[in-house]
Amino acid sequence: MVGSVIGTAIAVIVVAAAVCLAVRSMIKDKKAGKSIQCGGNCKNCSGCH
Repeated sequence: MVGSVIGTAIAVIVVAAAVCLAVRSMIKDKKAGKSIQCGGNCKNCSGCH
């Protein structure tokens, strides 16, 4: 019983860390002027931001 709880807790921590890293990366890209919609090629983009 305790082993399965520890395993589940570790899995939740790993998933939460992955989500946090993904969100941090998206925020960093947004601040740098990159966009998910146009692939960061903003000089050829017609107003996707």
